[in-house]
Amino acid sequence: MKNLINILSVVLLSLASSLAMANSHKETIEKANQLYSQGLYDSSLVMYNSVLSENYQSAELYYNIGNAYFKNNNIPAAILYYEKARKLAPNDEDILYNLNICNSMIVDKIEKVPSLFYKQWWNYFYEMFNANSWAVLSLVIWSAFLVVLGFYILSKSRSSKKLSFYLGVLLLIASVGSIGLASQKYYYTKENKDAIIFTPTITVKSSPTVSSVDLFVVHEGTKVRILDKVDNWNKIKIQDGSIGWLPADAMKLI
Repeated sequence: MKNLINILSVVLLSLASSLAMANSHKETIEKANQLYSQGLYDSSLVMYNSVLSENYQSAELYYNIGNAYFKNNNIPAAILYYEKARKLAPNDEDILYNLNICNSMIVDKIEKVPSLFYKQWWNYFYEMFNANSWAVLSLVIWSAFLVVLGFYILSKSRSSKKLSFYLGVLLLIASVGSIGLASQKYYYTKENKDAIIFTPTITVKSSPTVSSVDLFVVHEGTKVRILDKVDNWNKIKIQDGSIGWLPADAMKLI
């Protein structure tokens, strides 16, 4: 419960901060959108990035930046910003559609390793909502659990107690699951463990040295997971499970 309260407090503060920032940057973003609609993609990117430089983030802003890079035929940068947008709005159809188009245009077509069935279920629910939505849903479910618990304590009917008991157990399990999803989603949006390769072609090494054994080659636009860091090298993992080392400057964090 304490964890949920902490998450909700941070969510509410971030929402209030985002609303204040959105109002102050609305005019700049609208001007950038006008430049984009006129085909002035470089100019629109300058204005979008000026908003980013003031630590303002939103799925819409990242999506617009991704579109501008896509129009400039900078596919790795477009993928980077569509991925940033997806972190904040995981079910936005426009973001997912454009991201899929970009991924179809890169060289590497890496098959994802199938996950176990319980991980697939968890990921299914995990992708349903963003951190804010899961936090609110957790609070709603927990409140419903407390109501049912009160009904169980006050009820004198055996059948009512039995019904409220099973319903309470179900709500408690749902509450624990939603709190876990809210926590995981919140920390996922804050962490930078995924990256996009920006070097046209680069060889993944067996250890963090230039002279180490070559393992495999990746190309720009490929998404990697960062597992570790040593000096200026990142230990990465691609979707088929292959692991190796790359220079940190070969990629940009999502």
